[in-house]
Amino acid sequence: MRCLVVEDDNEIATIVKQGLGELEGEVEVESNGRRAYERALTNHYDIIVLDLMLPEMDGYTFAKSLREKEVNTPILILSALRELDDRLKGLSMGGDDYLTKPFAMAELQIRVKNLLKRAQKASEVTQLVFQDLKLNRLNREVVRAGRKLDLQEREFVLLDLFMSNPNKIIGKQTILKEVWNYDFDPQTNVVDVLVCRLRNKLEKDFPTRLIYTVRGVGYVLKSS
Repeated sequence: MRCLVVEDDNEIATIVKQGLGELEGEVEVESNGRRAYERALTNHYDIIVLDLMLPEMDGYTFAKSLREKEVNTPILILSALRELDDRLKGLSMGGDDYLTKPFAMAELQIRVKNLLKRAQKASEVTQLVFQDLKLNRLNREVVRAGRKLDLQEREFVLLDLFMSNPNKIIGKQTILKEVWNYDFDPQTNVVDVLVCRLRNKLEKDFPTRLIYTVRGVGYVLKSS
């Protein structure tokens, strides 16, 4: 589990990080709403624990903006706002669950586990579709506009990553982690080379582009 905790109260952030760390996951903390939003756009997280009252970008806007970018990472809102209207607003803006402060760590852990289970079931789809492109996870087949494409294993894994996160900017560090299982930058252009190869196979002989470079940030699969 890779978790992003968005919390500007240092004491609470430390407690949540320790508690969720017991779930054998990697827990990162960000106190600024705007910076957290950028991190959520450019990195892969399995779950986000989100406060609502944050500097620069509040939690409502954070959740709503992520959903508008079609980032479907489960969001558990953890807030001192206890009124029904606050809870309804948080859930309608993109939150998947809502827990009020003060909270019991055991309850937070169970809610996180439940959200992860739901996300796991949702990800157990066999086929991904984006425009005229189809990826079948069972038979490892990729087809565009009815034409079968021959991808190597890492190209397939990278395309799966893109198609699982359409319209989301994916940073090179995330690609290194997901495709090579590297937690560090090997200081080579392996990512650029792999993306170039995949692009060539996906876009050559087809009228529309699919993968775009976001200079200095990463790559995104989106409509032209």
